[in-house]
Amino acid sequence: MSKLRVAAFTVSIDGYGAGPDQGVEHPLGVGGEALHEWMIPTKTFQGLNDRPGTTGADDDFARRSFENIGAWIMGRNMFGPVRGAWLDESWRGWWGETPPYHVPVFVLTHHARPPLEMDGGTTFHFVTGGIHEALKRAREAAGGRDIRIGGGVSTIRQYLETDLIDEMHLAVSPILLGSGEPLLAGIDLNALSFEVTEHVATDKAMHVVLQKRR
Repeated sequence: MSKLRVAAFTVSIDGYGAGPDQGVEHPLGVGGEALHEWMIPTKTFQGLNDRPGTTGADDDFARRSFENIGAWIMGRNMFGPVRGAWLDESWRGWWGETPPYHVPVFVLTHHARPPLEMDGGTTFHFVTGGIHEALKRAREAAGGRDIRIGGGVSTIRQYLETDLIDEMHLAVSPILLGSGEPLLAGIDLNALSFEVTEHVATDKAMHVVLQKRR
């Protein structure tokens, strides 16, 4: 059965999924780039640019995050730093002309924009009807495969608060951000029937998998 998944999403040891002052110069907020030091060297990540990378547990989790994914959902902030109405369509994402998704991606926004077809099978669809419409369209596009929520923090929290997420893989990075966007503040994962089903420590992260008790 198709799952709605959070995968390879990193939080700091003090619970932040992004640092403060996100923008063009700091897409993940000030200090936020350090969150992903566990992923950057991996074979999975480096392979996106046809470069060699490391293997091991970090790479295993990075690779698993792409398995059986038929569609993605992301917030507008993850797509880019443009705010408000789309004054033009020059912004095409952070990833160049060949984004790493290779499936339909549904971007939550308050402002309509035509679909954006990219190289490699990625098409960005801009959804103005909220999280339920995005999930409905993603399920239709995924064809029975899983849907991955790419982020950011606000998007994940919206799906958690409406009890729609089936599984989460969080990578807890051993850094302190001090401020930014807290992922789980005020959310009771026990009440949402999550349980830890896997945890693996590496030099750069603690990987924790949480699944719903259905």
